[in-house]
Amino acid sequence: MLATAGAKAEDAAMIDARFYETLGPLSVRELADGLHAEGDLDRLISSAAPFERAGPNDLCFYEGALPKDQLETTAGVCLMRAEIAPMAKRAGAIVVAQAPRVAFGRMALRLFRPRSFAAGVAVHPEARLEAGVELGAGAVIGARAQIGAETRIGPNAVIGPGVTIGRRSKIGANCTIGFALIGDDVTVLAGAVIGEAGFGVAGDAGGLHDVPHLGRVIVQDRVTIGANSTIDRGVFDDTILAEEAKIDNLCQIAHNVTIGRRTMMAAFAGVSGSTRIGDDVRMGGRVGVSDHRSVGEGAALAGGSAVLQDVPAGETWGGYPAKPVRAWMREIAWLKSKAAGKS
Repeated sequence: MLATAGAKAEDAAMIDARFYETLGPLSVRELADGLHAEGDLDRLISSAAPFERAGPNDLCFYEGALPKDQLETTAGVCLMRAEIAPMAKRAGAIVVAQAPRVAFGRMALRLFRPRSFAAGVAVHPEARLEAGVELGAGAVIGARAQIGAETRIGPNAVIGPGVTIGRRSKIGANCTIGFALIGDDVTVLAGAVIGEAGFGVAGDAGGLHDVPHLGRVIVQDRVTIGANSTIDRGVFDDTILAEEAKIDNLCQIAHNVTIGRRTMMAAFAGVSGSTRIGDDVRMGGRVGVSDHRSVGEGAALAGGSAVLQDVPAGETWGGYPAKPVRAWMREIAWLKSKAAGKS
């Protein structure tokens, strides 16, 4: 049986070995690499996790505002600014960094490496294809990828190492899928890109730096993803498209986003990182949702809306910035009346 995308994110290890090669463990002393470190410098670090879930063998970072109470983390090593570091008394070790997120990115790349394609091999001998799989001309299948029975892979599509695609799915021409678990009866139209790193950027005195993304994309059963749409993998947590979600052409779904069951996104809609979209949501064309927002079950967002606040379940919002539709309509009517009075 294939390990399909119906599994929840918490069912897997924090860093999925199907997609990432482990380079460690390394000691805190080795990871610190010249930065000021305190605590158990010989502790071996083998994984990475978000601050709130880091354990005794994990690397993490913290960039929040100075907390009122003691910082609670049992991480093996935590990167922090100097003024906060004395408060993290339960961490195995502390590494002081002025830009913790940047330093974390550099250290993470010493612990993990994304699995890559074998040179000159179109279908890797370790890939597993069930009966009835159809491969278009020029398709590339990476090591240990799994493709379910009767699935069709279009011409020049690229399926990365470790990717799982369920049964009876249709992957269009020129699609690129990596770091992803795809369910049964999924349709991905031509040119879509699933599983690339999201827009995670951190800065320090040396400039801007891309932060590694160590998560996955999970696409559950009967999802449709439109042509040239892009879905980014998570930093740690998964980006998830739940059952029967329908994504139009030219949509953007950022890292760590969750799209609920039967939710529909029209063309050019975009959802920023770590936002939660509930079940049965309707999003019009060119809707933009800000990061770390929540859109409740059954909500509707009018075309062109800019959603900067949480939207309660069942409500209809519209406008720029978006607000409840009645308030939006009243504002439009008021503006029209003012314009008419001046003419």
